[in-house]
Amino acid sequence: MDIVANNIANVSTTGFKTQRARFSDMLYQTLSGGSAGSATTGGVDPNQIGLGVRLAGTDNLMNQGALRATGSPLDLAVEGDGFFELKDPSGGKFYTRDGAFGVDANKHLVNPSTGMLVQDKSEANITIDMSLYSSISVGPDGNIVGVKADGSGTTTIAQLGLVTFPNEGGLDRTGDNLWKEGAASGPAAIDAPQLNGRGRLRAGVLESSNTDLAQEFSNMIIAQRGFEANTKVITASDEILQSLVNIIH
Repeated sequence: MDIVANNIANVSTTGFKTQRARFSDMLYQTLSGGSAGSATTGGVDPNQIGLGVRLAGTDNLMNQGALRATGSPLDLAVEGDGFFELKDPSGGKFYTRDGAFGVDANKHLVNPSTGMLVQDKSEANITIDMSLYSSISVGPDGNIVGVKADGSGTTTIAQLGLVTFPNEGGLDRTGDNLWKEGAASGPAAIDAPQLNGRGRLRAGVLESSNTDLAQEFSNMIIAQRGFEANTKVITASDEILQSLVNIIH
């Protein structure tokens, strides 16, 4: 229910990836072991009683979210595989699918909600002096192109990088729409968009959450009904034990 609630709460979060809970049965109490059959008798199956269920793990579902138009040239969405790379003041690397970027007072391309610096394909900061250009645009290949304010033509300012992982589902969530490299994800590899399996960039749009509300409400009902059924089993078991106690007394 916590995972379902978190998925529903983030239905409007840019670039959010849904989680899924996996369960497994616990150890079994073996009352008697099984035996093989013989020429004259059949085999006997083991006699075991289950001891319940446990959370086996949580999966990150990394499928593409819907794209919604914003009209801002620095709002970027990844169509396909890949993450934008951000760096904090200490040089720590973070990754995101939230491409709502802006230019700060120091002329750096940043993630405005965290202040982290967006990295190009060489893992360098991107500097854009907006006073030099009448407009800028970002192509599918990540090239940031500016139209010079003096009308003398265009220039390529930088090329954004996209990061891929051997197992992107193994990334660690850190909040603020950010991910970090984890032991299960494998090492990060950065390159230009559209190269080596990386997706293309779409400017003027953002990627929405990939949460499926209908599926989440279905999961919520299943969890609720399962909990209700378990409480009834506990109540029935308690009543049986109470009856046994009364018989003994």
